Amino acid sequence: MTFQKRMFRLASTVSLVAVVGGLAACSGTDTATTDDAATEETADSGSGVSGSIAIDGSSTVFPISEAMAEEYQKVNPDVQITVGASGTGGGFEKFCNGETQISDASREVKPEEIEACAENGIEMIEIPVATDALTVVVNPENDWVSCITIDELGTIWEPDAQGNINNWSQVNPEWPDAELVLYGPGTDSGTFDYFTEIVGGEEGASRGDYTSSEDDNVLVQGVVGDANAMAYFGYAYYFENQDQMKSLEIDAGEGCVAPTEENVLEGEYTPLSRPLFIYVSKNALEEDPAVQDFVDFYLNPENSQFVADTGYVTLNEEKYAASQEKIESGEVKTAE
Repeated sequence: MTFQKRMFRLASTVSLVAVVGGLAACSGTDTATTDDAATEETADSGSGVSGSIAIDGSSTVFPISEAMAEEYQKVNPDVQITVGASGTGGGFEKFCNGETQISDASREVKPEEIEACAENGIEMIEIPVATDALTVVVNPENDWVSCITIDELGTIWEPDAQGNINNWSQVNPEWPDAELVLYGPGTDSGTFDYFTEIVGGEEGASRGDYTSSEDDNVLVQGVVGDANAMAYFGYAYYFENQDQMKSLEIDAGEGCVAPTEENVLEGEYTPLSRPLFIYVSKNALEEDPAVQDFVDFYLNPENSQFVADTGYVTLNEEKYAASQEKIESGEVKTAE
């Protein structure tokens, strides 16, 4: 299934079941035939496990987990995997309540979230899965800005901007006196937490008078439909919709830098480059063969192409190996 179809499915429902039959239904006749043949050819390479796995959390990480779930089930059709996108914070709430075995996160887990899990006897293993270039975007009709400074982003998004900074010209006098229309993640989003800490100087430091959603596709459509709009979200959503929007280069004091894989790998896209994670229940890993097998699949370097297909930057084999070592040793995340 293409990444575009995955995004459509996320837009239409926040929680879904990724099943092989659904893949065939979404595809055309030729694609379905190809998928069926591929499944038959690789069926004997499956692990033979069965069961169900629930994943929820970051909408940024959602495309990766959804892709991994679909590919895994092609060779393990007896494992049913649900993938939701309630935001990093919402995902941890479900994880700590024992509703999920894996939590997607676009930021590190907070000490209070670790403690909430511990109260319910749930320990977690932190696993980096990719690197994101958090992307600021505008409508392609916007011809007055191609690069924006961190200070200008602060002027737009800081709490004091609420009700006061309403036009582009108020941010930079060289920009037009046009309405500034803003879209951004909700407060349950790890992207919101990360962006506000970087731009506002403190996590959660943001104006509140903007259109917010935990579904990044809502933000995409907002920018696509308004020439004066701005939004920020994970690179995958820009990557899929780049023909309908324009990404801004970021100037953190040393010149304008575009959100590209090369700039992320070279450490130049700062400070909006960030790691993406999954958090796995230690108990589920030890007690559920399906969870163990799926996580092994997720961390197999041979499957890193499914990460690259979303537009995120893949990890090197050493980092995959380090994550496997953490799993084998049972190294849990603590609230230090």
